[in-house]
Amino acid sequence: MKNISKKNWVLYIVTFLVVVIGDQLTKILVSSSMMLGQSQAIIDNFFYYTYSHNQGAAWGMLSGHISLFVVVSLAAAIFMFYYFSKTTKVQRLTRYGIVLTFAGLVGNLTDRLYFGYVRDFIDFIIFGYDFPIFNIADMAVVIGVGLIILEIIFEDYINGKKKIRD
Repeated sequence: MKNISKKNWVLYIVTFLVVVIGDQLTKILVSSSMMLGQSQAIIDNFFYYTYSHNQGAAWGMLSGHISLFVVVSLAAAIFMFYYFSKTTKVQRLTRYGIVLTFAGLVGNLTDRLYFGYVRDFIDFIIFGYDFPIFNIADMAVVIGVGLIILEIIFEDYINGKKKIRD
C-alpha cells in the first residue's frame, strides 16, 4: 500500500468516516423519532421513511443468523483489506469501491453487534413495487460494488488501453 499518496489516504479515510458516521447518525435520528413500523411520506406513492428492523440480509434472508453475519462480515473485511493492498494507482474506482463497501459493512455490522438487527428506514415504491427498506450503509455497499464492477468491465477503456468506437 506504499503506492497510495497521503492525499488519497485522507480521501479514503474521510469517505469511510462520512459513510459510517452518516449511517449511524441517520439511524439514531430515525430510531429515536419514529416507532417501529411507522412510516412518513416524503413523496406520496414513491418515497417514505419507514422505520424497520432487519434481522437478516437483503430482503430479510437468513433472518436470525447473527453469528453467520458476523463471521461473513469479518471474512469479507479481511478480503477487502487484502484486495485493497493489491490494487494499483490506476484502480481508483476499485479503491473507492472497496472503501465504500467496507464502510457499509462497518455500519451494518455495528447495528448487528449492538442490537442484533440492522435499522432500516429508506423506503421506495417503484412502479407499484414496494422495494425492500434499506439504509445508508446498504447504499454504500451497492455503490461500492457497482464501482468495482464498472472498473472491471471497462478497465481497458478507463486506463486508456483501448479506444471506444464512435
